Amino acid sequence: MNKQWLWNLLTIVLLVVGLVAWIMLPWQGVLAVAVALALWLFLTRQGRLALAATGIGIASLPQRWGASSVIVVGIAGVVAVLVAMLSMGRGFQTTMNSTGNENTAIVLRGGSQAETNSVIMRDQVPLISSLPGIARDGEGRPLVSPELSQVVNLVSREDGNDVNAQFRGVGELGWAVHDSVKIVEGRKYGSGLREIVVGQGAQKQFRDLDVGSTLTLGNQQWQVVGKFASGDVHDSEIWTDAQTLASTYNRGAWQLVSVRTEGKAGFEQFKAAMAGDPRLKLDVETTKAYYAKQSGQLNQLLTILGTVIGAIMAVGAVFGALNTMYAAVAGRAREIATMRAIGFRGLPVVMAVMLETMLLALLGGILGGLLAWLIFNGYSASTMGSNFSAVVFQFKVTPELLWSGLKWALGIGLVGGLFPALRAARLPITTALRAL
Repeated sequence: MNKQWLWNLLTIVLLVVGLVAWIMLPWQGVLAVAVALALWLFLTRQGRLALAATGIGIASLPQRWGASSVIVVGIAGVVAVLVAMLSMGRGFQTTMNSTGNENTAIVLRGGSQAETNSVIMRDQVPLISSLPGIARDGEGRPLVSPELSQVVNLVSREDGNDVNAQFRGVGELGWAVHDSVKIVEGRKYGSGLREIVVGQGAQKQFRDLDVGSTLTLGNQQWQVVGKFASGDVHDSEIWTDAQTLASTYNRGAWQLVSVRTEGKAGFEQFKAAMAGDPRLKLDVETTKAYYAKQSGQLNQLLTILGTVIGAIMAVGAVFGALNTMYAAVAGRAREIATMRAIGFRGLPVVMAVMLETMLLALLGGILGGLLAWLIFNGYSASTMGSNFSAVVFQFKVTPELLWSGLKWALGIGLVGGLFPALRAARLPITTALRAL
C-alpha cells in the first residue's frame, strides 16, 4: 500500500514538473518535439500503426462528440481566462513602457520611488535649469518643467463611483518638454486661469470632462477647454497650469521636474552634473526607465494571479479530460481489443489515444485563444497606478500570449490523455473480445 501511494505521488510530481517544463519550453523546443514526433509517426512501423489507430479513433468522434466537447470547452475556458488575465498585465505594461523616452528626464527627491512622495524646493529649480545637457527652445530657454501631481476624485462613467484621477500641474515649457502630448480638440489652458485640458483616456473614463464642461476641484470651478492625446499614461490625466494648481491646493514646493535633454549624451551629462552638485540631493532617470519601472510590479502580480487561476482551472480541465477519455476507452474496448488482436502493440494504442486527446486539446486551445482575442483585445480598462490614481489602458492579446495559451492547452491534453491511454494499452484482449 505504501509503495503504491509513493508511486502515485511520484507520478503526479513528475507530471507537474513535465507540464511546467513544457509550458516554459521556447518555440524552438516545441518545434523540435513536433518534428521528432512527425518523423517517428511517418518513418517507423510503430508510428504508422499509431497513425492508423488514431484515424480510427478520429473517425468515431462524431458518435461521441457530446462527451468529446467537454474536453474542448473545458480547455477553451482555461485558455480564454489565462490569456485574458495575462493580456491585462501586458496591456498595462505596454502603456507604461510607451510613456517617455530617452531624451526626457524626470527629477525626484533622493530616494523617492514615485511623484507622490517627492518634494523639490522652488529654489532648486533654477539650479537644475543651469546644469549642462539640457535642451533649449528657440528663445534659448532651458526646457525644464516644474510640476505638481494632485490626486482628485472624479465620477466614473461606468458605475457612478468616485475614482482617483491624476491632476497634473505643468510648467510654462511643459508642452515643449512633453512633445508627444498634442491637443486634439479645443485649446490649451491659459496661464493663471482655472482652465484644464483632459486626456482622451480620462475623458472616456470619467464624467463631466467634455470640452466646455465645468467641474469642481479643490473647492474651485474649473473650465474644460481642451482634450489632448499622447498614446501613453498621460492620456489618463488632466492638466493645468502648475502655478494655478499650487495656489489652489496651497503647495509651496514642486514634486518633480521634467527636463528635455540633448539626446542620450545630454542626459548622461545632465545626470553627472546633478550628482556632482552637493546642493541637489535629487535622483534623475529617463522618463522611459521611470515609467517602465512603475509597471513592473503590477505586471508581475497580474502574471502570477493569471497563472494561479489558470492552473486551478487547468486541474478541472484535466479531470474533465480524464473522465471523457476513460469513458471513450471503455466504450471502445472491443475496438481496441480487436486492434490488439490483429497486431497493434501497446505503444501504437497509447499514442493513438494520446494523439486523439491532443487534437481535442488543440481545438480547445484555438477556440479559447480566439475568444480571448475577440472579446478582450483592445478592451479599455483602468487600474491604480503608482500615484494611487487611475491609469487607463487597453488589454493586449499578443501572439506570444496566444502561443502560451496553446501550450497550456496541449499540456492539459497530454496529462488528461496519458492515464486513459495507458489503460487502453493494458486492456486485456480476451476480456474485451468476450463481449463481441
